[in-house]
Amino acid sequence: MWRFWRMWTILAFISALCLGFYDISKKIALRENRVVDVLTISVCLSALLLSVPLSLSRLCPEVMTGTPFYVPQLDGEAHLYTILKSVIVLSSWVFAYISLKHLPLSVVSPMQATRPMWTLVGALLIFGERLNTWQWIGVCLAIGTVFVFSFKNKSKIKNQKSQINTRYYIALALAILIGACSGLYDKYLMRRYDHNAVQVYYTFYQALMMLIVWVIVNRKNLKFEIINLKSIKKIGVIAMISLFLIISDNVYMLALRDPDSLIAVVSTIRRGGAVIGFAYGLIFLKEPDPWHKVLCMIGILTGLICLAIGSMG
Repeated sequence: MWRFWRMWTILAFISALCLGFYDISKKIALRENRVVDVLTISVCLSALLLSVPLSLSRLCPEVMTGTPFYVPQLDGEAHLYTILKSVIVLSSWVFAYISLKHLPLSVVSPMQATRPMWTLVGALLIFGERLNTWQWIGVCLAIGTVFVFSFKNKSKIKNQKSQINTRYYIALALAILIGACSGLYDKYLMRRYDHNAVQVYYTFYQALMMLIVWVIVNRKNLKFEIINLKSIKKIGVIAMISLFLIISDNVYMLALRDPDSLIAVVSTIRRGGAVIGFAYGLIFLKEPDPWHKVLCMIGILTGLICLAIGSMG
């Protein structure tokens, strides 16, 4: 059966799997730590891990060339594009982390899955992508299911203590919209530059930006000091955030390098990783309204199956 699947589709599903565990790791880490600490440490750990293939690519290029881990050099223009990607992604992450810290995982994960809807619009208008019947059914099922779920939760927000919750839902909405822009920008970058180089350098720029943000935040609170790792809870889980994100981003960008890949399909499949966070929130965190969320999860899975069928060679 695997030979009928296009490689970029398989890579998109691998990315979705890792993204699901990435969401779970974030939720666990954010329970006992500040958003700025988790984000700064996870990004810096990612930069540290990616410094290994970068260093090897510069010290012994003859060995690394031709391997999946080779990191080619980028020119000045490419670095500017990469810095812009760092700003876009980091902005989305800041809003996403804030919302994830204060909202249930089984609410955040499916609402994050609406991102492909906005990416789809951009893919059709900007890149002129065309989906087949199965792909249209899959996209509409996945996004439509999440939309129904979102409206159901919107009515519940009004009954909660409100201004606090509304603020976090606004943060979640901003994370989704900025993330959709990031997906479209990724497609543009992957047509021009090597995926390893983009991932490595944009992670380095993110680490630098987050360190600056961390210093500003701690100065403002008159608590400027070197990060005390003993005060950070669940360091191992934060390290897992970095690992799952690196793998997810790498295979995702590799999928987009395929000239036949469709960002509308890849983005939808990738956000399908929300099902994993969904299941974790219901089973282990005992989050409320389980049956309604199970139906939503089934709808997303059905959409992903349709996408898989429509993306067979």
